[in-house]
Amino acid sequence: MGAHAVGPKRRLVVVGNGMAGARTVEEVLARGGADQFDITMYGEEPYGNYNRIMLSNVLQGLDDEADIFLNTVAWYAENGIDLRAGVRVARIDPFAHVVVDGAGGVQPYDQLVIATGSVPFVPEITHLRDPRRGFHQAVFTFRTLDDTRRMIAYARDHERAVVIGGGLLGLEAAAGLQSHGMQVTVVHGPGHLMNAQLDEAAGRILQRSIEKLGIEVVCGGRTTAVRGREQIEGIELKDGRFLPCDMVVLAAGIRPNTEIAQMSGLTVERGIVVDDQLRTVESDDVFAVGECVQHRGETYGLVAPLWEQAKVIADVLTGADPAAAYHGSRTATKLKVAGVDVASMGVVAPQRETDEHIVFSEPKKGVHKSLVVRDGRLIGATLLGDVRKTAFLVQAFDRGMALPEERVQMLFDIGAPPDEVSVAELSDEAAVCNCNGVSKGDICGAVHGGCKTVGSVMDKTRAGKGCGSCKGLVAQIVEWAAGGKVEEDPSASWYVPGIPMTKPELVAAIKERHLTSVSAVFAALAPEGADDARSKMALTSLLRVVWPHDHVDERDARFVNDRVHANIQRDGTFSVVPQMKGGVTTPDQLRRIADVADKYQVPLVKVTGGQRIDLLGIRKEDLPKVWGDLGMPSGYAYGKSFRTVKTCVGTEFCRFGLDDSTGLGIDLESRYQGLESPAKMKLAVSGCPRNCAESLVKDVGVVAIGEGRWEVYVGGAAGAHIRKGDLLATVDSREEVLTLAGRFMQYYRENAHWLERTYTFVPRVGLEELKAILVDDRDGLAAGLDERVQESVDAYVDPWQEGASPVEPGQFRTSLPLSVLPQVPVR
Repeated sequence: MGAHAVGPKRRLVVVGNGMAGARTVEEVLARGGADQFDITMYGEEPYGNYNRIMLSNVLQGLDDEADIFLNTVAWYAENGIDLRAGVRVARIDPFAHVVVDGAGGVQPYDQLVIATGSVPFVPEITHLRDPRRGFHQAVFTFRTLDDTRRMIAYARDHERAVVIGGGLLGLEAAAGLQSHGMQVTVVHGPGHLMNAQLDEAAGRILQRSIEKLGIEVVCGGRTTAVRGREQIEGIELKDGRFLPCDMVVLAAGIRPNTEIAQMSGLTVERGIVVDDQLRTVESDDVFAVGECVQHRGETYGLVAPLWEQAKVIADVLTGADPAAAYHGSRTATKLKVAGVDVASMGVVAPQRETDEHIVFSEPKKGVHKSLVVRDGRLIGATLLGDVRKTAFLVQAFDRGMALPEERVQMLFDIGAPPDEVSVAELSDEAAVCNCNGVSKGDICGAVHGGCKTVGSVMDKTRAGKGCGSCKGLVAQIVEWAAGGKVEEDPSASWYVPGIPMTKPELVAAIKERHLTSVSAVFAALAPEGADDARSKMALTSLLRVVWPHDHVDERDARFVNDRVHANIQRDGTFSVVPQMKGGVTTPDQLRRIADVADKYQVPLVKVTGGQRIDLLGIRKEDLPKVWGDLGMPSGYAYGKSFRTVKTCVGTEFCRFGLDDSTGLGIDLESRYQGLESPAKMKLAVSGCPRNCAESLVKDVGVVAIGEGRWEVYVGGAAGAHIRKGDLLATVDSREEVLTLAGRFMQYYRENAHWLERTYTFVPRVGLEELKAILVDDRDGLAAGLDERVQESVDAYVDPWQEGASPVEPGQFRTSLPLSVLPQVPVR
């Protein structure tokens, strides 16, 4: 118990209910503070405490709002805390020891903690604000949950956004808006992205990786004005360029929020000036913590320093360690930026002539590694794309450990400690999860305290609950701390993260309760009936498998591509691929395709690897008209479904052909077109073992071997993964090929994990098991599989028919005038 454990309770007031303020209170409670203090907390937002780092996940639809809350409103009541949510503090009187809120209410205190955090930096941009109404309705900052909600709502009905700022927050905002189908441009003033964390070479490589995602990047661009008053038309750059958009997001950095401190007469420079015990200059009873603080001339925008500061204040306040002191932080961070792994610590580049600079760069692979060494000590490191050595480098950086003479050993396992040794050698204080301030010691403590799975450790400590880049390291530490005795996490077997059921359990419950919509599934089966954004797309697909005729289509539970039945491109336009069964077309179809390309000024017409023609650059509002003019069905180039059957010429013209591969391919595609599945399915039929249609590397591949016989292969791949398909059976007729292919696809549809391709499904189940079930009918399942796939075949409706009768008013609507949409030159 601390030095103040006896006597009447003191009044502790915390101004700010963000991550720093709430963490300080948690640390106070952990030291017995509930017996020492009556605690009052003020928060401007009308919520409990949530993880701001996770707002990007909410924006992208990866997490629900409920997933990011660290402390619910009920938690405050349970711990005897008087939470005044939605109440703004106007000023502090350090002499009278009172806090005055915006409504004139007065709250006395004995000790006070200021945790006002930071505010978005708003650059000087003409017409950004209206003198009477503040920000234009189409201009957003990205700092709070309310900001995120507004951005999501606005993105639904708009097409093109500009994000001002190419740091972590800006890139996350860009990725989030793109996930809502928007075309996004990032405008960054400095010469390369994330210039505070990355050197120029790494920034350029990151830019290429971001651009591959379809996000446009403009570096060295200073925004001078917003054009358009009632409706934003775009932004103007200093060099005269105009970038059209109908939404602007400001993500140009943050500044310490010192307004209350300044109005209260406290010493403020860049932040609220504090000493090593986080006390303000004017009063021993007023502390400050977090992003609003300036300590020894430094301010911090990362989470780990906030946690360190919170522990010091809690030690001092409770008397657990009256001499506790904060000496500053050596900042190291590992995170995921729009899907790209990044780790950074210390200086970005050499600062002295004698500094050593070790660089490995592989731009085509998106990999860049840089070390800065001074006097035999690591003072800076940057890792992009490959962050496997982060644990070792953080240890070297934090502890100043001796480095190998061959410096390259620090970047590769060439004599340097491998990852397992690095985990063992990490100090207990080493930060593992920067997003939530979790150390190795915290994780080990959870394991030794009874957590038996990686998931339970993550729930207990919150490690891995931020950007997710530390999950691998968390798992290694749990394995090490548990001596290898880690139990399997039950959630690993759930089909979707929002419902605690395996796929068979989920399907059984859906059938038993006749749940035909995603919302009905959540209401009946999710904990407390809560929606889960991460689960919606998988559930939509599953319901279409279970109820081919009767599922209720809820459009907000679909991917953007599935909502408009076309593939969105990097410039916000769409790709249209009509069906050409077996790769066969006619002069009439080709004329219609050419006419459509001319009529709609299609910038690129390309033959695909699936033997079809792709019209790229179609505007969203033109999709229904393009489909109508083509008069051809959808080729499903966008769907998690049966896509296409590639064929060779076969017997009619090829002198090597052993059977009619083209005809069989057309029959397969005609029968199973558009069949919903956990992931995309590509098929092929080859007329002889020369395999010109590449049948051996398809999800289902068929090869003619003569005398009317066919080999059926499954589980092949020739993309990012390469795998030769396994021979499932040799059959004696085309009819048997059609039946066996459909039976396999139905078994895959019913038993595969969401987004699990056949090339992982087949080895997971096992070829012999598949033969026993599908060919030998060991378990008597074949007839049922055949019936259910037929039911799905009978329910088929060409989705492009929606062009004549949209299912919702804004399905094919765009808000941008045609004059500002991009024109892509024909290559």
